[in-house]
Amino acid sequence: MFYYLEGTVAEILHNLAVIDCGGVGYACKTTNNTLAKLQKGQKAKLYTYLHVAEGIFELYGFASQNELRSFKMLIGVSGVGPKAGLAVLSVGTPESLAMAIVTGDEKTLTAAPGIGKKIAQRIILELKDRVAKENAGGIDFSGNSGTVPAAVFSNKATEAAQALSVLGYSSAEVSQALKGVDVESLPLEEIIRQSLKKMVK
Repeated sequence: MFYYLEGTVAEILHNLAVIDCGGVGYACKTTNNTLAKLQKGQKAKLYTYLHVAEGIFELYGFASQNELRSFKMLIGVSGVGPKAGLAVLSVGTPESLAMAIVTGDEKTLTAAPGIGKKIAQRIILELKDRVAKENAGGIDFSGNSGTVPAAVFSNKATEAAQALSVLGYSSAEVSQALKGVDVESLPLEEIIRQSLKKMVK
């Protein structure tokens, strides 16, 4: 229904930003990371997700498409609702979330309020399975026209590709984004960050 909202930041509250669009104030539930990028009285653009359930009609807004993708991915996990999704993304970035899933790092996820060990394990298991089913291992890191098995490349390159796939990007998009990124020298999170920047240009 809503793809994004663009207007003036009217209010900034706990996990909530009100965006004034033509005299109408849209209350968007959001993360600490998005709130940190907003200033009251300044223009802002939030990518949105409308959550509709029995008796519930809530709008969620995010400063980046990657954060929105991560939110949708999280609430797609059984037992993880919008509140838990916001909690996870309030203590980390899309990059750190993807890394936690790929490396099985439960501690990063349980740092979020309300996220226990069982939920963290479920998030990791279900989203790792999703990557496996989408065959992220067939991504081409070389710039050639054909696909190359990920095993040929470094573990960092493979993990970066898997992390980007976790965030919802296709094999073709991931392959293109990794071209030109120094996957051998850069830390894993920086590889992911640079690749994400290329994909949202």
